[in-house]
Amino acid sequence: MKLISIIMPYYKKKAFVEEAINSVLRQSYKKFELLLIYDDEDLDDYEHISNLAKKDKRIKLFKNKKNLGSGLSRNLGIKHSKGFYLAFLDSDDVWFKDKLKVQLKYMENNKLFISFTAYKIINEKSQVIGFRKANKIINFSDLINSCDLGLSTVVVKSSIIKKKFYFPNLKTKEDYVFWLNIAKKNIIFYGLSKKLSAWRRLSNSLSSNFFQKILDGYLVYYKYMKYNFFKSIYCLIVLSCYYLKKRFYEFIYS
Repeated sequence: MKLISIIMPYYKKKAFVEEAINSVLRQSYKKFELLLIYDDEDLDDYEHISNLAKKDKRIKLFKNKKNLGSGLSRNLGIKHSKGFYLAFLDSDDVWFKDKLKVQLKYMENNKLFISFTAYKIINEKSQVIGFRKANKIINFSDLINSCDLGLSTVVVKSSIIKKKFYFPNLKTKEDYVFWLNIAKKNIIFYGLSKKLSAWRRLSNSLSSNFFQKILDGYLVYYKYMKYNFFKSIYCLIVLSCYYLKKRFYEFIYS
């Protein structure tokens, strides 16, 4: 049984973080470490997070000296991880009991470097309000048009990440840049159609801020993919259209 390192940044999600941590501790796959990164200069929640970390010796708590953002905090987690595999879980999302067991079996049986899964979408009250499917495969040409990877669903071999790929310093879409840089190296993402986790949509989250997403979407192409202004705008329009299409189907089938 191989060790899997689970990386979870924390920033002002006190209402949801215990449920997220418990969903890890309830996993049927038991060989893991949970790297919990406290990323808030405000220490009001630190005692609460510290007490949660004491629940299980597999939880390792780190505290940033200043707020770095989720991307740079994940880089810290990657640096300190010891697992053969890496997984990511945001502190307001939830894994289902067999998430790791099913996904790792899928990867081992098919000798995969990286995989993702379908997932449910929940609201602040944990009510299901939609779902996202998982394509069978995603390569760079697919990914450049639409980010169909749920961060909290991804598992990747640590050997293809460490010292090679890093999350950028973006407020949103930092994971999108991360996946694109991996895909540029001709690494294929393989999807598992089972819904093994739940992503929580919060109305006040950074990822829900329309203007922030537009700005960061432009930076994905212009700054990180090194596209010119016109190509960056074109790609941003295509990305936005795919996003609106996904939201439409999410509304229809919810």
